[in-house]
Amino acid sequence: MSQYFQIHPENPQKRLLRQAVDIVRDGGVVVYPTDSSYAIGCLLDDKTAMERIQRIRQLNDKHNFTLLCRDLSEISHYAQVDNINYRLLKTLTPGAYTFILKATREVPRRLQNPKRKTIGIRIPDHVVAQAFLQELNAPLVSSTLILPDEDLPMTDPYQIRVYLEHQVDLVMDGGFCGHDPTTVIDLTGERPAILRQGKGDIDWLVEH
Repeated sequence: MSQYFQIHPENPQKRLLRQAVDIVRDGGVVVYPTDSSYAIGCLLDDKTAMERIQRIRQLNDKHNFTLLCRDLSEISHYAQVDNINYRLLKTLTPGAYTFILKATREVPRRLQNPKRKTIGIRIPDHVVAQAFLQELNAPLVSSTLILPDEDLPMTDPYQIRVYLEHQVDLVMDGGFCGHDPTTVIDLTGERPAILRQGKGDIDWLVEH
């Protein structure tokens, strides 16, 4: 049976966040809210937990996970960021964007795109997700919570609990989330390339 924490959406309870961190550090898989949708995640170096996420979502080895980070300094630890892209990231984060960047050696090969050696990274603009990441003091390997044979992510935390109570270790109820995906931006070329337009606005691209 998974645990179920009702987290205050504006003032997350420290006690519950600490318990959530203990669960994840002990090899747990957690469902949590973000600024785009609910996501499912685990620690970066926990291969077993990541494989559990793959089984829950029925993902193959080619699926690209995202690394959820607290801030720009953490991003620079796991991705190569030049000065131009740093300024862009500073403008667009936190927000509903996923950035494709060249991975550093700190990123396990199993998380990198096998051909391009890239990693998807984002900084969520969500109080609960940010508070959780700050308490964890580490990035989360993350994937949108879309169940097999479904097209949209789950939005109701109580339903998530019902469906996944025997498959995940914790559901963090931060209220209803939307189901819009993030905007995915490839920053590995000379200019930013929009790979998927989602919740994040792209008007800035004209000026870039």
